[in-house]
Amino acid sequence: MTLPEPGRRVVVRYLLPSGQATDALGELLGADAETVVVDGKRGIERIAVAAIIAAKEVPPAPAPRVRSGRDDQGPDAASSSGSG
Repeated sequence: MTLPEPGRRVVVRYLLPSGQATDALGELLGADAETVVVDGKRGIERIAVAAIIAAKEVPPAPAPRVRSGRDDQGPDAASSSGSG
């Protein structure tokens, strides 16, 4: 298994003790012969190399979406236009 340099965004698929597979998605903080460390939404995850099924670099996370002002008008906005 070859990992990118620390600081890159990665996804690491690994086996839980129950035998189920799960993914860690986030910034690769470091790796050695025994452990891979990923900082993701669930916090810092230390993953045993022996449990890893697959790992690869992934593109940067998409930018957060900004809500448009149209949603802020509410359902009564059209009826309160001031005619009367």
